Amino acid sequence: MNTYSVKAYGTESKEADLQELNIERREPTSKDVEIEILYCGVCHSDLHTARNDWGGTMYPAVPGHEIVGKITRVGSDVTKFKVGDLAGVGCIVDSCGTCESCKQNLEQYCQTGFVGTYNGKDEHLGGHTFGGYSQKVVVDADHVLKVPENLDLAAVAPLLCAGITTWSPLKHWNVGSDSKVAVVGLGGLGHMAIKLAKGLGAEVTLFSRTPEKSDDAKKLGADHVVISTDEEQMKSVAGKFDLIIDTVPYDHNVNPYISTLNINGTLVLVGFIGKMDEALFTPPMILGRRSVAGSVIGGIAETQEMLDFCGEHNIVSEIEMINMQDINEAYERMLKSDVRYRFVIDMKSLS
Repeated sequence: MNTYSVKAYGTESKEADLQELNIERREPTSKDVEIEILYCGVCHSDLHTARNDWGGTMYPAVPGHEIVGKITRVGSDVTKFKVGDLAGVGCIVDSCGTCESCKQNLEQYCQTGFVGTYNGKDEHLGGHTFGGYSQKVVVDADHVLKVPENLDLAAVAPLLCAGITTWSPLKHWNVGSDSKVAVVGLGGLGHMAIKLAKGLGAEVTLFSRTPEKSDDAKKLGADHVVISTDEEQMKSVAGKFDLIIDTVPYDHNVNPYISTLNINGTLVLVGFIGKMDEALFTPPMILGRRSVAGSVIGGIAETQEMLDFCGEHNIVSEIEMINMQDINEAYERMLKSDVRYRFVIDMKSLS
């Protein structure tokens, strides 16, 4: 298969900083589109992959799965896109298409494993896939998303991961105007959970350890803020919530939140991947038919639904724009939660 070279930013090892390098992209097949990348969001998963925190990183690693750009070439069999269209690419660039999950448009749960936008198995060139910290990307058109033209394009980019990660559980648990939703953690995921839950008409509460975040949370759409370290405040919301979206990206104790769920309520983990040291305390679950669940991103159709909803309701992420050359500093700031609320790379800086 013919290829061409593009500039990218990546790392050769878990100890090394990201730096400029060249990668190969395939020439578009009849089913592909080529996208000039305009903006790429910066996700915690990017950092974890670059530093091999989860194991299994293939190097050189080029992260980035919150991609917004403009289509520059389309394959002969592609009908839903044309040159010049705005397009997005999220976390998934391929899946088997035949398992029960894929048949239900749940490619994120593909039973043979979806192909990630980066660090996935490259079925075309061999080796592994490279992400959006690059000038261009070539993707099968069935895994490309239409971006609403009325939205700030840079602020759309984080919707492709942070947005869909919080939208998917909101939709799965049927959040609507009569729902009471709580969000744990106010970061890249948490701020999107608040915006989207409010957009769906829910009454929204933020759980936070720091009172200083109250004003920000209310500006984003939260109706209430509960300080989770305040025992009286926690008692005041016992049995209140239909759904809690826990966005905290590190090991933490979820037990205090379970008693704030209503009967049949669910706490869904979307931020932390790994073993939790604190065991679940089961009496509040058993005595209230409460659940603790997990959720990850969303399928292509659900992601398009989320983008369309955001276009209709003018919902985007709160972002800080950076140049590609600032990515290593951005990673360090991300570890300190020093961003409100998502870094987005202006890819012109890589030209």
